[in-house]
Amino acid sequence: MEKKAYLWARTLCHYAGESEEFLADFWERLQASQGVYGEFLYFLEHQNFSGAYNIDGCTVIDIMIWQMDRFKVEMDMGKTDMRCNHHKMLLLAFNTMLKMEKEPEKYLNQMREDTGSDYPDKF
Repeated sequence: MEKKAYLWARTLCHYAGESEEFLADFWERLQASQGVYGEFLYFLEHQNFSGAYNIDGCTVIDIMIWQMDRFKVEMDMGKTDMRCNHHKMLLLAFNTMLKMEKEPEKYLNQMREDTGSDYPDKF
């Protein structure tokens, strides 16, 4: 299963436009995290999130939704076109969860404070 997971991580990185250095770093951190790695494997096998692992109540599903709101902000500002790159959205959700393990308060605060662009006078 590890080889299959690595090949999928490499494929996600490729389609997300990430470098080999990013892949190596991501893979090392992913393997070091039993919780996020388990979520990654579950998604690989089922093409859906399990939501079983959480950090202070926050799952990879919550991260994905939060990041989708952030991507919408970037699209509204003309900074990116993430509509066609679901690979990057998925990869970054797992990557953010890995970062959240190390600095939970930083990411939990960002998620509480940055709620996207769907309210008046955002910009």
